[in-house]
Amino acid sequence: MTATSLTSTQGAGRAGDKVFSGAALAAGCLILAVLFGVALFLVVQAIPALTAPADEIQGGAGFFTYIGPIVVGTLIAAVIALVIATPIAIGVALFISHFAPRGLAAGLGYVVDLLAAIPSVVYGAWGAAFLAKEISPIYNWLADNMGWLPIFQGPASATGKTILTAGIVLSVMVLPIITSLSREIFLQTPKLHEEAALALGATRWEMIRMSVLPFARPGIISAIMLGLGRALGETMAVALVLSSGALTASLIQSGNQTIAAEIALNFPEASGLKVSTLIAAGLVLFVITLAVNMLARWIISRHKEFSGAN
Repeated sequence: MTATSLTSTQGAGRAGDKVFSGAALAAGCLILAVLFGVALFLVVQAIPALTAPADEIQGGAGFFTYIGPIVVGTLIAAVIALVIATPIAIGVALFISHFAPRGLAAGLGYVVDLLAAIPSVVYGAWGAAFLAKEISPIYNWLADNMGWLPIFQGPASATGKTILTAGIVLSVMVLPIITSLSREIFLQTPKLHEEAALALGATRWEMIRMSVLPFARPGIISAIMLGLGRALGETMAVALVLSSGALTASLIQSGNQTIAAEIALNFPEASGLKVSTLIAAGLVLFVITLAVNMLARWIISRHKEFSGAN
């Protein structure tokens, strides 16, 4: 290769680097601009509701009194979903990555990925038409035998459309997300670490506990937080499954509501100050989601020694 051709190749490479660098910078700036634009729109449109007299807001007690129970309902549904989905997802991911035969693991991985592609309205229809009806007798049993616990206090909903049912449906929806991400993180564990643990006499479970899980901890946290974001913002499934009403501590009574479902159910017929109130509710959900992601990044940064899974 002559000096002239080498110089030409290097010049083309530098030009390509500049183009790629500029495109990457533009993409990053675009994301920040969109995020800022959404936040600005929500703040501006929410100001009338935030500054309106209390008696003009739904309920007649002010915006924060109106939004408080809905925020609690949103968090309850999301927490129920994570409590149910997280251990199952991690167990399935470990089975696929470290226990299942290769052919079975590939099939299960495909099924899990397929579950993530199912539209939320399908999950909602399944929850409303099948799950709520079938789980109603269980709610009656819980009310009769464990009603001394506030979360199972009766009377149980006759339709089965409760915040617990909504949480179960959400857990099914976030399960493939957490499973897929956790599986990929588990597969990234250095084989040398696993083989070293086994060579020292560790059992399969001890190897997973000492080598795989510590390495994958930041990735698992990221997967859980991503699932939490899906659960917080889910709309149609919750709207179909939940019989909305006043906030209640019981998970098996009709009542409670989530922010996303509240907006979806009321926005089409809203006008005037009601529109601003719903947009303000969206702003609250935006802040909650942003706070969750910031918390996730902070937790992950505390385990940056395992940055290979981050």
